[in-house]
Amino acid sequence: MVLNEQSHLHECQAEVEQLREIGRLFYRRGWSVGTSSNYSVVLSHEPLELLITASGKDKGALGPGDFVRVDGKAQPVVEGQPKSSAETWLHVVAAAQQSDVGAVLHTHSVWGTLLSDHFGDDGGFWISGYEMLKGLEGVRTHEHRQWVPIYENTQDIPTLAEQVKDQFQAPDQAPFHGFLMRNHGLYTWGKDLFAARRHVEIFEFLFECVARKHQF
Repeated sequence: MVLNEQSHLHECQAEVEQLREIGRLFYRRGWSVGTSSNYSVVLSHEPLELLITASGKDKGALGPGDFVRVDGKAQPVVEGQPKSSAETWLHVVAAAQQSDVGAVLHTHSVWGTLLSDHFGDDGGFWISGYEMLKGLEGVRTHEHRQWVPIYENTQDIPTLAEQVKDQFQAPDQAPFHGFLMRNHGLYTWGKDLFAARRHVEIFEFLFECVARKHQF
């Protein structure tokens, strides 16, 4: 299905406004500065379709037209719309692997960046013992141990997307709420935009705790 440029956002104005508000919030918190980050909402699972922020936009001042509709192959479903980020594939993979994923958020924070480099050679790190862990979907106790995978930063996004897909499908996979790209940023998701935003807030709180504990 190919829609025309004038109507491509008419059907999802509520989602557009919610993502604009997310951008303003994350900009103020210092998690999405300098046109970094990208955010998406799942419009449909069958067939898969996402609304995602356009590439190179100031997330603190997203306009009503700064969004792109893409399909399950990360391809535009609309003629004449802005270009989406190459990292659109990562949003598509997260949405495709779990039917209850309704939104995917990607941020660039100082603490997440420092931790991704410090633990990068280990492939990730554990977080445990913090009450705020219970803000992650399905976690009921502060004794929960959360593994945060770290992937090497790369321009080969399709290959990285396959690695993330393998993580989702691993038979012994522990609760998987997000991952870091080394010296890059956080990806997390949720059943809707509110849940995904909560996961960003929880991860960022935990990242700062872990980093300060290591005296970064």
